[in-house]
Amino acid sequence: MTTLYGQRIRLRAAERSDLPLFTTWLADPQVTENLMVNQPMSLASEEIWFENMLKRPAREQVLVIEALQASDEPREAPRYVPIGNTSFNAVEEPALAAEIGIFIGEKTYWNRGFGTETMGVMLRHGFENLNFHRIWLRVFAPNLRAIRAYEKAGFTYEGKFREGHYQHGSYVDVLIMSVLRQEWDLAQTQKG
Repeated sequence: MTTLYGQRIRLRAAERSDLPLFTTWLADPQVTENLMVNQPMSLASEEIWFENMLKRPAREQVLVIEALQASDEPREAPRYVPIGNTSFNAVEEPALAAEIGIFIGEKTYWNRGFGTETMGVMLRHGFENLNFHRIWLRVFAPNLRAIRAYEKAGFTYEGKFREGHYQHGSYVDVLIMSVLRQEWDLAQTQKG
């Protein structure tokens, strides 16, 4: 897997050395609030997850989202710091459909467009490199910030699992959003 680049981010393969950081992120209830994860993960659990993840096809392996750090020194090599991760999973053949997941674990990077930019890079990768026809996701209805980011990236509301998730003592709807290859191609043409 080659590294993928956006304007302010790069996506690289997850390494075993990333696991302590993942564990820290997944221990933060604000980070996991809108994930399907509902309890902190131990480093031992993350190591087992990592070994199993490596057995999946390359296109379904987790990518670390890294943000470009500004530098006052023009000759200094670009420096990136990990802020979250993303991946395709549940790839369906022969429909060439994949579910995408993302989370920004570094809260100082929330509400700054990094999720939207990551989705744009992943959509480009999914459609141009992996030849997917449809990329879809699930999002909890109360997560308005994520829904706006997904819409900016080109996702369209498709339907919902009514009361499909239990959160804070009540059930919430799980929305399904997607982008089709022809929709993405059209959006790229219109960007010029």
